[in-house]
Amino acid sequence: MSLAAALPHLEVLGAEIVRLRDPHPGKLFSKGKLDDLSQRLKVAEVDLVLVDGLVSPVQQRNLEKEWNVKILDRTGLILEIFSDRARTREGVLQVEMAALSYQRTRLVRAWTHLERQRGGLGFVGGPGETQIEADRRAIDDHMNRLRKQLEKVVKTRELHRAARAKVPFPIVALVGYTNAGKSTLFNRMTGAKVLAKDMLFATLDPTMRQIELPALGKTPGQGGGRKVILSDTVGFISDLPTQLVAAFRATLEEVLSADLILHVRDISHEGTDEQAQDVAAIMAELGVDEETPQLEIWNKLDLLDEEEADARRREASRNDEILTLSAITGEGFDDLVEAIDRALDAPRKTVTLDLAFSDGRKRAWLFEKGIVEAEEPGETGWKITVTWTDRQASEYAAL
Repeated sequence: MSLAAALPHLEVLGAEIVRLRDPHPGKLFSKGKLDDLSQRLKVAEVDLVLVDGLVSPVQQRNLEKEWNVKILDRTGLILEIFSDRARTREGVLQVEMAALSYQRTRLVRAWTHLERQRGGLGFVGGPGETQIEADRRAIDDHMNRLRKQLEKVVKTRELHRAARAKVPFPIVALVGYTNAGKSTLFNRMTGAKVLAKDMLFATLDPTMRQIELPALGKTPGQGGGRKVILSDTVGFISDLPTQLVAAFRATLEEVLSADLILHVRDISHEGTDEQAQDVAAIMAELGVDEETPQLEIWNKLDLLDEEEADARRREASRNDEILTLSAITGEGFDDLVEAIDRALDAPRKTVTLDLAFSDGRKRAWLFEKGIVEAEEPGETGWKITVTWTDRQASEYAAL
């Protein structure tokens, strides 16, 4: 229901859980259920039916013929929402790439005006197959063009990242289930005006701001403490389509290179534990380093009654890596500032590395991370003095 409500200009007339012991391969539902739903859809004058799950191309085509409505499965619906929310050039390109990848697998229903022919007298296929192949090639050509455009955008982002590395501020990335309150928290921490609404995927394009930690909860931009770059990201969701995980990998690169991850949870949601598991699974799929420090932020305390809120506060107090707060009221912000400072103050040690001139990639990595203290060229290579954390040392060893 929440996903459906996130699609603009859509009136949701109802929802129903249909239990399927054995999904019909051609029409998903049994004959009796199919007829029952057909009558109810006609009476309600429904134009669109959403199925919270995977619907095969054949099932989608047959259901649309049977009910004379448009069918969208979970992946199709999420793509529609993302298409509506994308604002930056990169976001638009990524959504279009994901949509084309999805459509490519559904050409069986896209050309229903050209029926496949069984053929005879040695004919293997009919003109329907020829048209589908032509369309598949057209989609592949379009995807290749988009891929090249996206590569240019990614290179620009890499240049920006390299520029930030010259002024090496730690990156603190906000991640979490969609609608967990990340953008509201981001706005309170930075004084920015990122769209923050009570809807799924209100934020799609990544946003980054430089802040000073002592300014949190006070006047943004003031104070002489540690400077960090705060990054807001697209919200995660259970069963996130694989097309979107692949397409938005570039958008989420800041999470992969983050020095600290703040996992924001809507602690008032009844499925908050399941949502946290979904976020962890997607981060693992994206390749987020398990050794990257993480803090868990239990947000939306203001939506709990006082007794339950106190229980959550006591529960969180037993774990140094969990904090409770309200991004709306500002409760818990002083503790958040201290926790971020502690997490970024990981023990560092200074070592001198001997690199051959052929180790240009390793040298570039050290400078990109902003951890080089001194460099001295020799006859066969460089002597480079670095100050790094154990995690950075492990990353370097893995190069």
